[in-house]
Amino acid sequence: MSTARISPFTLAACAEMLYTDLPFVERLPRIRAKGLEAEMWDWSTKDLDAIVATGVPVTSMTGYLTGELVDADGAKELLRTARLALEAAERLDVPRLNVHGTGLAPNGLPVRPRHSTSGADWLAAARTLEALAELGADAGRVFTLENLNLTVDHPGTPFARAGETLALVRSVDHPNLRLNLDLYHAQIGEGNLVELTLEALPWVGEIQMADVPGRREPGTGEIHYPAIARALHGAGYTGVVAMEAYASADPDLALDRFIDAFTV
Repeated sequence: MSTARISPFTLAACAEMLYTDLPFVERLPRIRAKGLEAEMWDWSTKDLDAIVATGVPVTSMTGYLTGELVDADGAKELLRTARLALEAAERLDVPRLNVHGTGLAPNGLPVRPRHSTSGADWLAAARTLEALAELGADAGRVFTLENLNLTVDHPGTPFARAGETLALVRSVDHPNLRLNLDLYHAQIGEGNLVELTLEALPWVGEIQMADVPGRREPGTGEIHYPAIARALHGAGYTGVVAMEAYASADPDLALDRFIDAFTV
């Protein structure tokens, strides 16, 4: 099924979470066969030449390896590894690189948990993001700051709530720093998704989704994604919507449900 004819959005799917019985590079053509672009996380563990050889567009990947927004040494490390990510993005022609408030371990927990932030922390985070945006501008790439949830998946991650990530992106106000608005995380943390999305839209670089609970495809949980799709379309959004979700059963069926939900 092709999405070019039926969806007003650029649809993508995270290859880390689908077709997991296959080697990573073999997942990409399966996603592309549905008319979708692909997304991935840690590029440093993958065969970049093999990914290029598939010809599958990769619309987003992780934009750093280690580091954090606040601590001086951590910020220096984040910017150092962001430069490495930009080199990989150049090879793969990936337009968006995703970052968080701090480095995340493989289990999703923050490497250095921080359960509160001060005014000085906010100023330091904004300075780090300003430097990150300048790196993106020099390379012709956009960094996106993703909101996360603190209740289920990422407790102790600083600047995780959608309101916080949006405030930081607004304060920096740079075209090479945008918001990766993850609606799965926002539903767990804040809810009120349509109003949140419309408020954030001027600063959005892409939108990610999964249903709640379970982090699976649309129609498996409590979020009515067709209503969100209609609101996005009504607001004139034509950018990326990516399914960052596990399949409840068959990955092909999960992608079909995703496409249907974002057909308006």
